[in-house]
Amino acid sequence: MLSGSSSTEQRPLRVALCAGEASGDLLGAGLLAQLRLRYPDAQFAGIGGDQMRAAGLDAWFDASELAVMGLAEVLRHLPRLLRLRRAFRERLLAWQPDVFIGIDAPDFNLGMEKWLRERGVRTVHYVSPSVWAWREKRAEKIGRSADRVLCLFPMEPPIYARHGVDARFVGHPLADEMPLEPDRDAARRQLGLDLQRPLLALLPGSRVGEIERLGHDFLSAAARLFKDDPALQVVVPMANEHAHAAFQRVLAAHPDSLALGALRVISGQARTLMIASDVILLASGTATLEAMLAKRPMVVAYKVAPMTYALVKGLGMLKVDHYALPNVLAGERVVPELMQHACTPENLAAEVTRWMHDPAAAAALQPRFLELHRELRRDASARAADAVAELLEAPRVA
Repeated sequence: MLSGSSSTEQRPLRVALCAGEASGDLLGAGLLAQLRLRYPDAQFAGIGGDQMRAAGLDAWFDASELAVMGLAEVLRHLPRLLRLRRAFRERLLAWQPDVFIGIDAPDFNLGMEKWLRERGVRTVHYVSPSVWAWREKRAEKIGRSADRVLCLFPMEPPIYARHGVDARFVGHPLADEMPLEPDRDAARRQLGLDLQRPLLALLPGSRVGEIERLGHDFLSAAARLFKDDPALQVVVPMANEHAHAAFQRVLAAHPDSLALGALRVISGQARTLMIASDVILLASGTATLEAMLAKRPMVVAYKVAPMTYALVKGLGMLKVDHYALPNVLAGERVVPELMQHACTPENLAAEVTRWMHDPAAAAALQPRFLELHRELRRDASARAADAVAELLEAPRVA
């Protein structure tokens, strides 16, 4: 057993955390800050980034070392990742934490949690994988790794409950950060955009693969829209240098690039751009949640490799009628979703036009999005810290 009931009487509480990318680093920093309020003398160590370091983490390894996406990249980095896992385990074994909190990064963290739990350490997994969409039985497997799962969405704990797993809805930090009533004009001024001309935000994704799959269709749709309305402003935020380079390659190869003279590419500032926009055309993912919290009409696109799509459909792995988060949270189709074969420039442009030409429909989204925003706004970091504290202070089950 790594830690015993007497350990906290002899030394400060020890909390190990592991975040694997920028979003997890941000979540971890908020949670760590709240845990420090509850346990001022506690020690915090593990894997994190700049945000978690600033909050007080003794980072043994940097979060960027785990940020590997895609099968080919994982295979290429596998020897290094295995060495990192072994070194991390040895460090944890020597340090003897009282609790381990894995933040997202399920491929790395769930295995680590299971290994530690088998050795007597309490374990928490913060951010549930999308069990509501893919293979619900994963919830049972996650329950074998984590003593408690902290969920960002209200529909997740009931799924875990069906498999006997302790899961708590803590709310979503984005809902805490973003204003209930965003200021569109202030956002436009901040970005130097015209206050009167219509504005389309294009978000083809933050990963190179997404941009390569969706970029052409998004640009073709934007070109159609710009030809219909030359006053249209089209702005594309790029999350990082890799995304920017991928988008520039798509743009350079696009036959309608001359028709996209009004298109502007900016670095970061996606959230500000969403608030500034009239309509958002975006890839499915967390960005759709930000678009909902920005209270803006959107068109959601989703496209994967043809073989992957055939496999998912053939095996019946997709278990939901909706996959865009605003629709999942609302329990109905409130924004259009264009998946795979339906994701064409013609369809994308038509759906954007519908929002642009129907201000009453766009206005009708506002109260629904506000209701969903309030449901997610729970002071997530504080509630997550409460759930961890409750686990720490509960008697151990033999």
